[in-house]
Amino acid sequence: MFSKVEYKNYRSRQPRYFLLLSFLLFLSHPSFAEIVIGVVGKTKNDSFYLQSFKGCLKFAESHNDIRCIYDGAENYQDIRAQNIIVNDLLKKGIDGLLISITDSEFLANGALQAIENSQIPVITFDSDLLPQHQQHRLAYVGTDNFNFGKELGTYIKRFAKQGHNYICLQSGHSSAPNLNERIAGVRYALSGQRSERLSGIDDWFETARCPLYSLGKRDLALNQLKFMVARSTPPIFLAVAGFAQFNPKYIEQMLNFKESIDNGKIIIVSADTEQIQLAALQAGVSVANLGQKPFEMGQLGTELLYKFITEQEKPAKSHYFLDYHHCTQDNAATCTVNY
Repeated sequence: MFSKVEYKNYRSRQPRYFLLLSFLLFLSHPSFAEIVIGVVGKTKNDSFYLQSFKGCLKFAESHNDIRCIYDGAENYQDIRAQNIIVNDLLKKGIDGLLISITDSEFLANGALQAIENSQIPVITFDSDLLPQHQQHRLAYVGTDNFNFGKELGTYIKRFAKQGHNYICLQSGHSSAPNLNERIAGVRYALSGQRSERLSGIDDWFETARCPLYSLGKRDLALNQLKFMVARSTPPIFLAVAGFAQFNPKYIEQMLNFKESIDNGKIIIVSADTEQIQLAALQAGVSVANLGQKPFEMGQLGTELLYKFITEQEKPAKSHYFLDYHHCTQDNAATCTVNY
């Protein structure tokens, strides 16, 4: 039995106790629980993937129950590091994963199995899983990479000369699905076939030792570029992503070749239109860039995950393709917006 004093104290605590309990129950309701979205690029220190992360943050501005976290392999496209990072995010606790795939087979047989077993939804962006692994994701958001490659190849045609035309393609990791699709698209635009090296159809040839695989290592990528353009008869240099141009030393080191770029002896065309690349265009050390929409990839990918997590609404499509844009030395200041 309570004494009169104890009973009075007990009664005085009840309103506060039930108020606190009600508040905690309110916060624990699914509509108000924090939803953590993990955004994982191929590399962490890449402004392209940082823009995608900013797209996630933009969607979160109008949805207070979302928190976006960002990660990726530190300095280059490392398939094992990406797999470890996804596993680490699973241990830390995420509710959805937005990821650009470096190696489809490796991830599908590794971290994505654990993600699927934990019933965490996955949206791929920029680089999709291969068709045989796409059961591990809800949808893909990004560029149609084969068509993007075709557009790059079509643009290169304007630099063709009578006789043999040589091109050197630069890629990142040899297993990256999006980059391989772009290479296939370039070859298709120039030769009508997508699987073989260019070997003379319509007078297009791939230079020996190309494609060059930089793994996204910026110093290696820039050295590969300089090696090719320093040749007595340099091939057209086409990078299917930013690579060398993401190197902060790119403008300084490529100014040595500016005269040859100005007179058309050296042709450098690259995918992506990050701010550092637009600066290279304005400095006259790149001829053209074909850009994507990484911010929109992150924003739409997060929206699709959010609808699935909160409303069990599956994406209406398997692929959400975004458009792209051309940047040249003439329009570099106005051709796109970087976030």
